[in-house]
Amino acid sequence: MAAVWGCPRKLLPVAAALPGGGGGPGRASGPRPAVEAAPEPVPETAATAALYVHWPYCRKRCSYCNFNTFVVPAVDEAAVRACLVREAQTLLRLSRVHSVTSVFFGGGTPSLASPRTVAAVLEAVAGAAHLPAGAEVTLEANPSSTTTSRLAGFRAAGVSRLSIGVQSLDDAELRMLGREHTAAEARKAVEAARRLFPGRTSIDLLFGLPRQSRDAWAQRLEAALRLCDNHISLYQLTLERGTALAAQVRRGVLPAPSQDVLADMYQTARTVLVAAGFRHYEVSNFARKGALSTHNLSYWQGDQYIGVGPGAHGRFMLRGEGGCTREARVQTLEPVAWMREVQSQGHGTRSRVVLSLLEQLEELLTLGLRTDEGITQERWARFCPQLSLQAVFGQPGEARALQQEGWLLLDSGGLRCTWAGLAVLDSLLPDLLWQLRRLLGAARRPPSGTPAERACGRDARAVSGHNG
Repeated sequence: MAAVWGCPRKLLPVAAALPGGGGGPGRASGPRPAVEAAPEPVPETAATAALYVHWPYCRKRCSYCNFNTFVVPAVDEAAVRACLVREAQTLLRLSRVHSVTSVFFGGGTPSLASPRTVAAVLEAVAGAAHLPAGAEVTLEANPSSTTTSRLAGFRAAGVSRLSIGVQSLDDAELRMLGREHTAAEARKAVEAARRLFPGRTSIDLLFGLPRQSRDAWAQRLEAALRLCDNHISLYQLTLERGTALAAQVRRGVLPAPSQDVLADMYQTARTVLVAAGFRHYEVSNFARKGALSTHNLSYWQGDQYIGVGPGAHGRFMLRGEGGCTREARVQTLEPVAWMREVQSQGHGTRSRVVLSLLEQLEELLTLGLRTDEGITQERWARFCPQLSLQAVFGQPGEARALQQEGWLLLDSGGLRCTWAGLAVLDSLLPDLLWQLRRLLGAARRPPSGTPAERACGRDARAVSGHNG
């Protein structure tokens, strides 16, 4: 990283950090901090939540994919649909959410589901809670399953925004990634989507691929700018254990770019996209003309969200059971087992953990600093009214040192990264988490891989998933 920024801070993998989907961050398991005896209830501003719906099936597994996805000979869509509907109704009832602010269909490849399934879930949500007419409803789509007629069906079903997993506009790179589509098919899919969802079509691109050079990445960016609508998500490819691509790199069949090359690629992308009118509103996400993903912002801003479907994650209060603290919930991973549980008990929740105050603040810090807005004073006070941001991070310690070095800003607006700091956020977080834990009474430094740190270190998944 020194070659780029002239400092020892390291650019770690740029990741999506979206807690909603199967196999994502924010696990309910992991080390439990020895801090408070019992967390104080965290006040929610209102009984509202975002809703994530996981469709776990794909036609094939991409070479870089280690997510909770399944390739099966046939899918009993009617059975899956019925279970998605029932679980959504059950969890909305348990949470007593009165309004769903956004809905996101992720996967897997949810564009393989029929518009009828999407419509059935949205109807169930509207029946169990208020779903505003203008609520953002996003569907992840693979270019190989996005004919114009199919996209029109999704729009008629209630989808208002598409996230298309382009990943690359080079055929050789797409073959290496194990994608089904070609570059020409990706362009055709995006053009069709933009006609049906003007201003509401997002594309996802990967960088840092084996054999990818700085010049090749710059060419991909220029091609993407000619194609894109008003939202782009860029993710550095991470080589996950157990994937075909990681095995090829480990054996020396494919070379991985150096950290300096990766840093240059990321910085080039930021500069090019901002010059083209995009706001760099989150570590991996860029939008212009106000086309931010409101659903994903709900994760980063610490709002409640409910996860439905195999492996989906959630963070919400169970008001229907008299709960007054936020829980982390993970649904059963395997679809057949998940369906059995939904059919027998109304939902397939496999893990429930009441989050301590410290854990909630760790997640707020880890996810909130990913945005250009950072963590506002008001948002922090929702979780920790007894201790201000200034009291935690304005005192002598690691956070003040990071401010003096030009990585962080703390003022009346809140705590946020500088332009330089946003690029190296993952290397700043351990110091900030340590200072937070120390102040709240933890006697040991948080180990690498705590739930909050994992929440920031997600893989190369596209903004709403890997669309694969």
